Amino acid sequence: MCDVAFNTVLKLLPEIGKACEEYQRRVLVNLPCKRVQCDEIWSFCYAKQKNVPADKKGQFGFGDVWTWTALCADTKLICSWQIGTRGASTAYALMHDLEARLRDRIQLTTDGHRVYLDAVESAFGSGIDYSMLVKMYGNDAESEVRYSPAECIGTRVIPIIGQPNPKHISTSYVERQNLTMRMRMRRFTRLTNAFCKKVENHGWAVALYFMHYNFCRVHQTLRVTPAMEAGVSDHVWTLGELVALLEHNSAEAAA
Repeated sequence: MCDVAFNTVLKLLPEIGKACEEYQRRVLVNLPCKRVQCDEIWSFCYAKQKNVPADKKGQFGFGDVWTWTALCADTKLICSWQIGTRGASTAYALMHDLEARLRDRIQLTTDGHRVYLDAVESAFGSGIDYSMLVKMYGNDAESEVRYSPAECIGTRVIPIIGQPNPKHISTSYVERQNLTMRMRMRRFTRLTNAFCKKVENHGWAVALYFMHYNFCRVHQTLRVTPAMEAGVSDHVWTLGELVALLEHNSAEAAA
């Protein structure tokens, strides 16, 4: 369509993805967030889990890959993210990275995934207001053969640490972000051949997406970008400015 070779574009992905990740890791600090929601979203690399060859089974990057996100409910900023398994090690990495980026005490809400319990306590100790929001689903015989879950018949709030405000115990924003990721990143589409063949490329694509989401895309309800709402940026970034990150990194490498 653009008269540009596929491999030419793909070759740039690691470079621009790395530049976007390094920039966000550097500037997303001392954030004024008050309410944060966390969730994890499934995808796969190389092949779906059931199709992974025997010699690659058990190796990360072959089969299931989970992207964990922490989203500020007020500014809609993606404060932190981690790519890994659905186990405790990735939860620990997310929570410790999130804690290092915040300025004030926050109220945190997650789903009922048990690995969050130790991870949150390890990173924040008692300096947080934390609760789990556990959704309860009805029995549905079709749920095992389709992607959407069974009908949600209720929720259960479990206060864990501190005194979380019941009014703000929610994971709605971060779950909506999961849908946005699936709609805007072809690599997250479930039934497609556009999935990443290498987990490294998956990581660079996610970093590029979050850079555009945080700094370039004006949020409909905010009328500014999440980075502007959080005080990290003073203007809406253009794609030219985003690409300039790559040029800046190239110049530093040459120097």
